[in-house]
Amino acid sequence: MTSYVKISALVGFAAAGLCLAATAVAAGADAALLSDAKRVFAPLPASPSAITNQAELGRRLFFENRVSADGNISCSHCHLPDKQGADGLPKSFGVLGKLNPRNAPTIFNAALQFKAHWRGDRETIEEQAEKSPTGAVSFGNPDFATVIAKLKSIPGYTEAFAKAFPGEADPVTQKNWGKALGVYERTLPQPTRFDAYLNGDAKALTPAEQAGLRKFVDIGCAGCHDGVGLGGTAFSKFGVVEDYWKQTGSKDPDKGRADVTKNDADLYVFKVPSLRNVAKTGPYFHDGSVAELPQAVRVMAKVQLGADLSDKDVAAITAFLGALTQPVPANYSALTPFPDEPAKK
Repeated sequence: MTSYVKISALVGFAAAGLCLAATAVAAGADAALLSDAKRVFAPLPASPSAITNQAELGRRLFFENRVSADGNISCSHCHLPDKQGADGLPKSFGVLGKLNPRNAPTIFNAALQFKAHWRGDRETIEEQAEKSPTGAVSFGNPDFATVIAKLKSIPGYTEAFAKAFPGEADPVTQKNWGKALGVYERTLPQPTRFDAYLNGDAKALTPAEQAGLRKFVDIGCAGCHDGVGLGGTAFSKFGVVEDYWKQTGSKDPDKGRADVTKNDADLYVFKVPSLRNVAKTGPYFHDGSVAELPQAVRVMAKVQLGADLSDKDVAAITAFLGALTQPVPANYSALTPFPDEPAKK
């Protein structure tokens, strides 16, 4: 009997030891994953704490449709709150129903990226904002003087520009339009659960999401989708291993940055998109050719890395990408519009 008790105790101690060892191994793996993630990615920096006059003006301008050629288009037209700052369309419709040549990405993290537009033909979000009102497809104005005239015809804007840019004799300018919108757009990125994880909260990601993060790093996705934005910091050819349209089904392949630089080396080169909010901003790629995120994950693995992912790996990576969704910013809505000039009697 005594021997039986001793043996049972030894078995119990051994089991406990194995359990402790397994726990230690798991803890070590968790620590290694967090360490690897911190090496590749960075958490979102703090957003501006105060809403300035420039940010408030930019918010007004973002939702203002009276400056477009048909009076129906604003910046927000292609960036909807219920679509996580995108619009859910393969390609967006602009002024007078004209079709944009490329998919509208989310505006929520545009400020984190090194250039604007898929082809990087705008250096900053401010430049993109400055030129949008005279874009043939976007706002459709013939020149910016037309935009300024429309703004000045709405009495509240003259005062709002003066408050946002004090000391300027005539602050209603193209440059200040772009600057105000840029200041506003820089308030839009919001922390996600992945940011909490990078800041040391290991429980911010579920086990499934952590498994997806490990796979994301290990197979090479983080080679391009890195940094604060998980992308948005470089250009890359879409279709490193094989032509992208063979996997996306795109009917008319876009030449990408080559149309901007006129350099054959830039053929099919695009800005690497940020993956923040990607779970909510389909359809995917520059032409909106893939409707669902799991398929987009498969396409990227295939054409960029030459990898055929299993269903398990796709599900894991997709789960991780879901942790990159931010809340809709509290200030992402239109202020009460300034009234039009009253009709003269």
